[in-house]
Amino acid sequence: MHLRSISQPAAVRSVAVLFAAVAVACSGGQTPPQKTTTPPPQTDGGPVSVGDPGGQVPPGEDAGTPIDPPPVKTTLSVASGAVVAAAVPVAATVPDGTSKVEFRLDGAVLATVTAPPFSTTWDSYSAGNGAHTIAADAIAANGTVTPSDPVPVTVSNHINHVFIIVMENHDWSQIKGSSSAPYINQTLLAQGAHAEKYMNVPGLHPSLPNYIWLESGGNQNVWDDGGPSSHVLNVQHLTGLLEKAGVSWKAYQEDIPGTNCPLDPVNKYFPKHNPALYFTDVNGGLDYNSTGCISHVRPYTELANDLETGKAPQYSFITPNICNDMHDNSGCQSSDAIKNGDTWLSQAVPQILGSSAYRNGGALFITWDESEGGDVPIGLIALSPMIKPGYSNTVSYTHSSTLRSIEEIFGVSPMLGGAAAATDLADLFKVFP
Repeated sequence: MHLRSISQPAAVRSVAVLFAAVAVACSGGQTPPQKTTTPPPQTDGGPVSVGDPGGQVPPGEDAGTPIDPPPVKTTLSVASGAVVAAAVPVAATVPDGTSKVEFRLDGAVLATVTAPPFSTTWDSYSAGNGAHTIAADAIAANGTVTPSDPVPVTVSNHINHVFIIVMENHDWSQIKGSSSAPYINQTLLAQGAHAEKYMNVPGLHPSLPNYIWLESGGNQNVWDDGGPSSHVLNVQHLTGLLEKAGVSWKAYQEDIPGTNCPLDPVNKYFPKHNPALYFTDVNGGLDYNSTGCISHVRPYTELANDLETGKAPQYSFITPNICNDMHDNSGCQSSDAIKNGDTWLSQAVPQILGSSAYRNGGALFITWDESEGGDVPIGLIALSPMIKPGYSNTVSYTHSSTLRSIEEIFGVSPMLGGAAAATDLADLFKVFP
């Protein structure tokens, strides 16, 4: 059998030659490299993963299906089980495309943040002490919600700094509603809580016995305004208990120089308004050079710096001079004693309220030493991040109540004198102590 060759027409052969010549010319006279195809590796018939030269696939993986990265969850910066207090920063890590984040406290919306960084500050004073949960929903523009897991936390807010300012010689009926006291009536009563029946200790006058009562729970048989040399006291008292317990304290007194133990009147300062000074463990046995006295009894002008630098003691007893405490009206800024005191408070209180010592668990008590005569209400205003703002009650209190409250706050004992049977000031607070 003979195979017959098939010859191409001449025209077809000419076209083929022409195309071949053009191709060689375009390649610079070089013959293009020939592509080779590597045959797939031989396997036993199972799936082959690209890039796995051995054709081996880890168990459980499907090499033929691309593996997507896990979805990004919403997470919070607060650690699960954290114990928190005061202002708590909370930040959320969210998926790409998030347009807003709703932070939630116990399921209720706490804050909505519409731009990164998605963070907020939670005022834990708004919640009671105890167990709570924080969570967040990251919401995309298309409405997709990516929630976080709820984070359990424990709120533990407590009073740890106390400031007390004592004004002078007015019934509460003379202060409340007075046009001479706009700061007290329009600002402090709205920001704080106050007692309508904070009573003058029955039958106790003049000033000094009431100050001694605030410090020790009794007047210690003091019935006049004599100086420390006239009344040498060796009984237990508040600042003595604080000292033994390691609780820092200072008495900030307006108009003293700070260079000695201020046992005598100077400028518009009077020792009768500085009760701790009457106790021998404070005055060093009536020693003008007592280092203990000088370190604890300081000029009021130092308070601002102590607040700004974080050096304020845990307990601060603050006494304005006799013009600024509503005691006098002669030789003062004006003849209106109440107005003078109200103006001083409007300057003194904001610097306390703006301090970290106050914001992080502080309480400020403002009271009057005594009434102008008679067993009538003398007024008490309390301010704190833990206060019931704008609240008032008609619970019967006296200076024993304030003393008891301070002892409870700092955990010192025994309850001194009248403090043992007194009602504390807890009802004015959301959280106490």
